[in-house]
Amino acid sequence: MPVGGFCLHPNILGPASLWPSVRQRRSFQFTQKHMPKYIIEREIAGAGKLTPDQLHGIAQKSCGVLKKLGPQIQWVESYVTDDKVYCVYIAPSEDLVREHAKQGGFPANRVSEVRGIIDPTTAEA
Repeated sequence: MPVGGFCLHPNILGPASLWPSVRQRRSFQFTQKHMPKYIIEREIAGAGKLTPDQLHGIAQKSCGVLKKLGPQIQWVESYVTDDKVYCVYIAPSEDLVREHAKQGGFPANRVSEVRGIIDPTTAEA
């Protein structure tokens, strides 16, 4: 899905065989300087009952705001639950994430910077 002028979908970035292993990505993430990643919690009553057309419209609105804000902010993905939407963004600051929410008319009830990522491969390290 193109977002903010960038496409984060793996098929667009190249074949998986060219990507570093999960372990290499994890070690790279913690040893290299990187753009902060944020989790945005949006309280939206009935979010889980939104229709595909409604979600499409919300995504279009978000992408339009991202395009105006420039390539330094990227929407990675969102998770829709019954009454909340959790969005993952890459941005240089929390302020820019909140500006996106303001311009889009989206709630941003909590914005948390990701400090690290673990998954099952963390147990193998």
